This record gives sequence, structure tokens and C-alpha cells, in this order.
Amino acid sequence: MLLDLYLNGKKPNGYKTSQKAIRRGVMALSPQIKLKQGQQLAMTPQLQQAIKLLTLTNIELAAFVEEQLESNPLLERGTGTENRREDGVDVVPPSEVDLTELDLNTPSKAAADALDASEGQLNVDATMADMAPSAASVGGDIDWSKAGSGGTFSGSNDYDPAANTAQEISLSEHLSAQLAMAVSDERARMIGAYLIDQVDENGYLRADLKDLAERLGVSLTRVQSVLTTLQTFEPTGVMARDLRECMALQLKERGEFDAPMGLMLDNLDMLANHDLSGLAKVCGVSTDELSDYTARLRALSPKPGLAYGTDMASVVEPDVFVQERPDGSWAVELNSDTLPRVLMNSRYYAEVLGGSKDDKVKSYMSECAQNASWLVKSLDQRARTILKVSSEIVKMQDGFFAYGIDRLRPLNLRTIADAIDMHESTVSRVTSNKYIATTRGTFELKYFFTAAIASNDGGEAYSSQAVRHKIKILIDEERDAKSVLSDDKLVKLLQNQGVDIARRTVAKYRESLNIPSSVQRRRIMKNKQ
Repeated sequence: MLLDLYLNGKKPNGYKTSQKAIRRGVMALSPQIKLKQGQQLAMTPQLQQAIKLLTLTNIELAAFVEEQLESNPLLERGTGTENRREDGVDVVPPSEVDLTELDLNTPSKAAADALDASEGQLNVDATMADMAPSAASVGGDIDWSKAGSGGTFSGSNDYDPAANTAQEISLSEHLSAQLAMAVSDERARMIGAYLIDQVDENGYLRADLKDLAERLGVSLTRVQSVLTTLQTFEPTGVMARDLRECMALQLKERGEFDAPMGLMLDNLDMLANHDLSGLAKVCGVSTDELSDYTARLRALSPKPGLAYGTDMASVVEPDVFVQERPDGSWAVELNSDTLPRVLMNSRYYAEVLGGSKDDKVKSYMSECAQNASWLVKSLDQRARTILKVSSEIVKMQDGFFAYGIDRLRPLNLRTIADAIDMHESTVSRVTSNKYIATTRGTFELKYFFTAAIASNDGGEAYSSQAVRHKIKILIDEERDAKSVLSDDKLVKLLQNQGVDIARRTVAKYRESLNIPSSVQRRRIMKNKQ
């Protein structure tokens, strides 16, 4: 209002207006241009790729590299022997030392800097100038690992072991073959085929029949009729909808299903809790008769589908090896067999640019060269980061490697991150789904990060994994029902060993080890006696 009066040449009654103050108000409302300096991390596609490479497992990494080899004409698979396993070794002495970085044949010295993707500290110059000295041809020095597929077989290349191996028949194929012989009606056969597709590897039909009937547009009675036929197929017990039905099918085929057995199947939870006296009363049988019924159940197959071909469990391929040296130090080395070899053929790049005048071709090849350079450097830095983190873990947990789980120290991501000057999120990405092979077995790198349990004598804290191990040892020493230890008793025994722990923590750790409660263990001991 004051501004309007001023602009119209009028002054409001009772106010002493200041022309200078009003001018400042007019300036505040007018558009202005200001310079402001700030920092911002731009998530470029290259940086996103570098972060992605850190989280990939060795199998996923190999698949990713295969895709890049197919899409980028400048990338080639390495075939040389420049990078031997000895090149990827870091030595961790029994005492504290300054860790040195791995000295590999790298595309450039800049690629040896720490890759802290989450903080944007990615200092890689993906230019042809960096790549030219080392990636001039197929036999360049960039590849730093052995070929995953290998070419060491000296026999004929025409021989395919997989092609000469009999394929194990799957459960679905086995059931489908029986369906073709047992059911002649076309509609019933289609319903049966759909039901077979819903069966899991254990042989169970987990889907709801009402929903299946609605999807197929048939009555629930028709689906149940077909399911009854399918439940007569081999292996006996297949196509059951739960454990009770699976066991009932097997018992009926054997002629061992009666009223007490049906009551036992209805109360399997009591059997699981070893409440045999209560179960005997429910079934209306004596303790001796109940033992006979229990023996019949043990002879059954709770997962009949596993008798047929299933997907084999994938074997964990370690990313890092740890071996003890004669002087007591630990040698940490990369598993170069799992690292892909990738070379950039800069000679082919130069030939294409020199022989083409098409700007589109030059632009495309330049983009391919940049992507290839970045991929090679990112793969190299990924390997360095894994080795660096693994070496620090071995340094922090040297007691575990030397003496066992009782010497496992409390450790968190921040401790490792601060020691190697990286961000916690980077360490988290590196340790996810990465495995280390030791003389004590193969462990995920995250296994060594455990919470701290305080010591009641003021000494060094205990690792949660070490406390779990102590609990397991104490429970394994139980010999009869009288020696079964309650959680309260476990707390007292652990406190006598210097571990300050609460009862609820003991119960949580015991449950994580899949150890029953003291009441259940006491019942198990009595039944054994």
C-alpha cells in the first residue's frame, strides 16, 4: 500500500516516508542475477557403472563383461599371461604394518587411486592418451587375470563334456510323462499340465486351488478331481499341498494310515516340540505304540520332489585367498581365475578413425573408446579395492585366522573405512557377496563384521560371533536331561568367562543357531534315554 502511494506521488497521513527505504523495497522485488559457488556430485553413467561393478559377484561380473565384449568393437578378451596370480598378492604381517597397494600391470597410474564411488572420488581420465602405451594390441598389458573359461585342455576342441553327459530328468518332465499316459481327456490334461507347472522343487503344490480354477475358467471340483489323479503319480506324496497331506499320501499307499496316525499328523507341532507324552494322550496310544508310529513317519520322504533333477546349488567361488607364510604373516591374494581379462584394441581404433571421414563413425568410435577405457580402469580398480579391503580385514582379524573363532574381534564398517581412507558405503559394497577362502573354510567378507559384547572385567570386548560359538560349545557339552542349561544358567557361565551379556541376548543368539529352548532340549534328552 505504501509503495502504491509513493508511486502515485502521494504520502500517507501520519507516516514519514523515506525515499531511500522505499527504493530498497523496490530493488528487493526486482529480478537479480547472483553468482553462487557450490559443489555437487553428478552421477554420470560411468560413475554409476563403477558403483555397480563394486557390488557384482564374480559370476555377475563375468556376465556383465561378456555383454560389453559383444556390444563394444574395441574390447577384446585377453589371451596373454601378463598377469600371474603372484601379481595379486598382499602380505599382512602378524603385527601392524603399512599396507602397500597391489602393483599390477595397469592402463595408467591414475587408475591406481582409491575408488570411493559413493563420495564421488573417482579420478579416472578415460582418454586414449592413457590407454595408448598399454593397449596397443591384443597382447597388451591391461589384462590382469587368467581367462575364466580357460583354454588349457589339450584335447580336441570338438569334444564337449556336457554334450556327452546324460541329462538328469526333472520332476516336471517326470510328472508330465505320467500325465500323458494317465489322462486321456484333453481338457483334464491341460488342467493337469498347469498344475504341474505350479509345483515347486520339493514336489509341493503351493498355489490356492480356488485361484487356479478362476484362472483356468473351470470349476473347483474339476480342478480337485484332476489333482486327485496327479497325487497318484510317482514319487508318492508329490502334488501335496502341505506336509501333512504329503505324509498321508505315502502312508495310505503303504496301508499304514489309521485314526491314531491321522491324529498324529494333525499335531505335528507337538512332535516337533518333543512333547511325546502329550501327543500319546491326543492320539490315544501308549508310549511304546507312539514310538512305532514315529518310526513310520521317519521312514517317509518329506520332500519327494528332491528325488528328481533340480537346479544344482551353485558353488561359491572365492574372490580372495588367504594363506599363512612361514614367517607367520598372511598372504592375501586375489583369485585371478574369477577376474575377466579385457583389452582395448587402440590400433583398430586408430585404423578406423584414419580410414573414415564420416563424422557419425568417428563419434561412435570415440564413444566406444571412452567406454572401453573406463571399463578397463574400473575393473582394475575394483580388483584393487577388493584386495585393499580384504587385506585390512585380515589385519584386523588375524587372531581368527591363527587361533579360530574365539579370537574374532568386534569390527564394523567404519573401522575398515577409516583405516583405508574410504567411505563406509564403499566398504559395504565391496564386502557384499564377496568370499574369502581360508584354512578354516570359505567365508563371506561380511562375516568378519560383528557387534561387540562388553567384557565384565574391563578388558577387550568380545565379538558376537565368538559369543555364539561359546554358547554352542556349552550346549554341545550337555549329556543328559539333568545337565541341560537354561538361558539364565548360560548367562552365569558366560559371565564367569568374562562376557557381560543379558539373558535376552543369549536367547537371541541361541535361536540364531537354531538351537531349541532348554525345555525342548530336556524333552529330547529324556526321549533318548
